[in-house]
Amino acid sequence: MPDTHALAERASPGQLAIYDAIVIGAGISGMYMLYRLRELGMTVRVFEAGSDVGGTWYWNRYPGARFDSESWTYGYSFSKELMAEWDWKEHFSPQPDTLEYLNYVADKFDLRRDIGFRSTVVAAHWDEAANRWNVTLENGQRANSRFLFTAIGILSAYTLPAIPGRDSFTGPAYHPARWPHTPVDFTGNRVGLIGTGATAIQAIPEIAKQAKHLTVFQRRPNWAAPLHNSKISKEEMAAIKSRYEEIYAHCATTPSWFIHQADPRKTLDVPPEEREAFWEKLYGEPGFGIWMGNFRDILTSEDANAAISAFIAKKIRQRVKDPKVADKLIPKDHGFGTRRVPLESGYFEAYNRDNVTLVDTLVDEPIECITPRGIKTIRQEHEFDILVYATGFDGVTGAYDRIDIRGENGLRLKDAWAETPRTYLGMLAEGFPNMLMVLGPHTARGNIPQAVSHSVEFQAGLLRFMQQHDHTRVATRPEQVDEWTRIVIKAGEALLSFKVDSWQNGVNRNVEGRTVRRVLGYNGNGAHFRRTTDEVAKGGYQEFAFR
Repeated sequence: MPDTHALAERASPGQLAIYDAIVIGAGISGMYMLYRLRELGMTVRVFEAGSDVGGTWYWNRYPGARFDSESWTYGYSFSKELMAEWDWKEHFSPQPDTLEYLNYVADKFDLRRDIGFRSTVVAAHWDEAANRWNVTLENGQRANSRFLFTAIGILSAYTLPAIPGRDSFTGPAYHPARWPHTPVDFTGNRVGLIGTGATAIQAIPEIAKQAKHLTVFQRRPNWAAPLHNSKISKEEMAAIKSRYEEIYAHCATTPSWFIHQADPRKTLDVPPEEREAFWEKLYGEPGFGIWMGNFRDILTSEDANAAISAFIAKKIRQRVKDPKVADKLIPKDHGFGTRRVPLESGYFEAYNRDNVTLVDTLVDEPIECITPRGIKTIRQEHEFDILVYATGFDGVTGAYDRIDIRGENGLRLKDAWAETPRTYLGMLAEGFPNMLMVLGPHTARGNIPQAVSHSVEFQAGLLRFMQQHDHTRVATRPEQVDEWTRIVIKAGEALLSFKVDSWQNGVNRNVEGRTVRRVLGYNGNGAHFRRTTDEVAKGGYQEFAFR
């Protein structure tokens, strides 16, 4: 295998390093893509903005960060040896253990020799005459490749709050996606935290244990359900390893590639007492069962969704002592499961602590600005020693928008996707030949590593087909893009979530212009998506245009 690391090191700024393939990102997607591209005998360079592998699990080191997918469904399944060697310590792995796992994978398969760290891609331009991609890094280094792979994640473009004076605060301020590599000590400090999304729901109980006082500024509450995490004994891990093949085969048949399968019954067809008992059982079990393993119509029927929402609201009221605080924590603008459901460990109980205050910024105390000393609302100025901006991400397309990607005729990807992304299978964008996306918009998601594995395997098969037939260029066919876009929108419209503003629908109030809903993912059945891609592969990829 050529030493592509050495090739790149010889390319100083202004010079051009040449490869068969360039991969942007060294997280779960990029690492696996690199592994498969090497198998195809290709020279590969991965460009990673961070100083090591891990992607999401490298950047997000905030207190409480962990899986909400079962650990033993989250790892790579391409190597039986790797699966036999690695022991997960908890059913829902914490960030340090997950990063340790990804470092273990990088070491085992010697992945780092083909990865350039601290290498932020700022531009990628298609050269039609040469049939190649020209890539430019932030430091001025340039590289050229036949194929470009985007392994940049659906939640990697973090956003800061669009609040006046944000940069004026004189104390330390952190975003969970750029958390320091050394732990932040909150002991004895007054902490202000903006946001009550998924990261905040994990971080708040942990910060509350240390802080002198924690004030949470909430714009809109989110539904959440208990994680019920626990340790994995050696005996249990051995049993899991003996069933890996069965576990992964089962995940491939479920709608979102988790272990959970929806109950075939309709909510209101089940007697109230039986329905309540079923929900109590799901609420007491670990993982996404209360969301993914619930009655099949809770995400499509308004009446069914109202019933499960009332049940979860009752649970919140039972767990939060102050009825007024409980009411503030219950969403009024969307039903349970119509946004991604965060799983929590003591989140609601955190508001029972004397050192935690909840501020409703939508109704009671809108924020006016951030000051050198803290946060000023219409009522008062709150003084803090530390601020935490748990204000989320510009989801799915945000990371693409931050790179100057230009395809045929100089078309900017950001402009091409202004109204809606246009892709085939979420893997190849219209007008951008030889740019293959791992988890691009309009692809199936859910259990991310499962979705990643399927996407990488499909794309590796496509490249193998191209090698066998001496093809050097692959593009979409307009009629296939039209059909796939129609399928994606139709699948989205069938869900109640289609009517809800969220990052999954392209709405983000912290990003200018992100006010119009767009369908950004394939919300149909993951098993159907897998069958569709399998049929394309078996049919010789006729839906793609080669030359």
